[in-house]
Amino acid sequence: MIWLLLAVFTPLAGVLLLALLPRAGAAGWANLGFSALSLAGALGLATRVLRHGVLDAHGFRVDAFNVYLVVLTTFVGLTTAVFSRPYMYYVHTDEKRVSARGMRLYHSMYQGFLFTMLLALTTDNLGILWVAVEGATLATVLLVSLYRTPAAIEAAWKYFILCGVGIAQALFGTVALYFAAQHVLPAGANGLSWSTLYGIAPQLEPRVMVVAFVFLLVGYGTKVGLVPLHSWLPDAHSEGPTPMSAVLSGLLLNVALYAVVRMKMLTDAALAHSATPELAGHLLMGFGLLTFLTAVISLHRRRDIKRLFSYSSIEHMGLMSFGFGVGGPLATFAALLHMLVHALTKSSIFVTVGHATHIARTQRIERIRGLIRTQPAVGWGLLLGVAAIAGFPPFGIFTSEFLLLSATMQLWPWLTPLLVLGLVVAFAGLFRSTQPMVFGAAPPGQYPVRANMLPVLTHLALVLLLGIAIPAVLAHWLDQATQLITGRSLL
Repeated sequence: MIWLLLAVFTPLAGVLLLALLPRAGAAGWANLGFSALSLAGALGLATRVLRHGVLDAHGFRVDAFNVYLVVLTTFVGLTTAVFSRPYMYYVHTDEKRVSARGMRLYHSMYQGFLFTMLLALTTDNLGILWVAVEGATLATVLLVSLYRTPAAIEAAWKYFILCGVGIAQALFGTVALYFAAQHVLPAGANGLSWSTLYGIAPQLEPRVMVVAFVFLLVGYGTKVGLVPLHSWLPDAHSEGPTPMSAVLSGLLLNVALYAVVRMKMLTDAALAHSATPELAGHLLMGFGLLTFLTAVISLHRRRDIKRLFSYSSIEHMGLMSFGFGVGGPLATFAALLHMLVHALTKSSIFVTVGHATHIARTQRIERIRGLIRTQPAVGWGLLLGVAAIAGFPPFGIFTSEFLLLSATMQLWPWLTPLLVLGLVVAFAGLFRSTQPMVFGAAPPGQYPVRANMLPVLTHLALVLLLGIAIPAVLAHWLDQATQLITGRSLL
């Protein structure tokens, strides 16, 4: 239990202490230290779950599904904090875009963001899950509006309103879920406990569960970035600090999708003997495919580099949603793996994008040119990151996409050409913009910056290794999660 408390509540302590630190330089190091302690707790927690099985105590539940997401969240939180320390200090001292008070707010909300995501992943209570996701929304609003420009304030309000409406629908879905379980709950049982509900899921009222899942899918799907509920995401990316974009794309979208999949598991069990046993999967497939196709088209003609990669995030969240909707061990394993490799790859891309925008002094794609000539490490980092996110072998995203295509060919063969076409269009859109940014002639006024490429190298090396061979421990985790979600093992 001590590892769970260290992993989840270290960021909460960081929220309180970092709000009081007056020096921006010291706050950056403290932010890194809190993130490192949280990762240490997550690794201890993962070791405990690996050796002894599910941890279910004091309102928390950690199993194979969420334990690897806890480790991923704390790891990306740490590596992004490594990038964030010098990056935000530069924004504060050289660009003068953030005041000392703003820096305290930034570091405090960074840890608050991590705390709410870790709480959402580990809680056994669906009500607390809702509260944690809403807390992540509030923390993100403060981060998006950090620069206090009119565009940043507008993006923050847009994010708050759209996600506020979405999370309200998730609340209604949670209430409907409780209503569906009320008549079969054991005496004295917690009606919002995930483990309790999963134990009685086949007895839940199926018609009410359909209503509940629709509202939960729309509610949490807003945070996932599912079309047509996605329009907040490009604005939030383009106007907020770049480290926020890294954790937003790499982590928050995963947490929201985790909530949707948990709800799908309950709905599948409740509808198993109804006339529409695969309704939840079909809805998730439909929204996922629509999101994927809309995003790959939107990748073209982007003028802002952060907006470009925000649409790439929407594309990949659509793929993951589609995979979980297809169901079956192979598609589910592929979607779980894709959650991991996408988070690592996309966060590394946003680290590189942060350096690229400092070199060019703009986020406009047409003015970012010749990065390999200006600063080779940043140019190669961006090129390799785009190659990885586009699904080039032997990177891990190629592996997860290949597995997903294989599962689709087995169960929905007529959809396979549509997925392949979408991946080709996405590849074209990404490299159409990336090629001149990396290889074009560098315009006057660009100069090298002190780039911290350690997070990029670490993430891309891991994604490369996962494309070549998945370690036995990770394969075991993913297989256990697959078995938990589908009831069947892949390995």
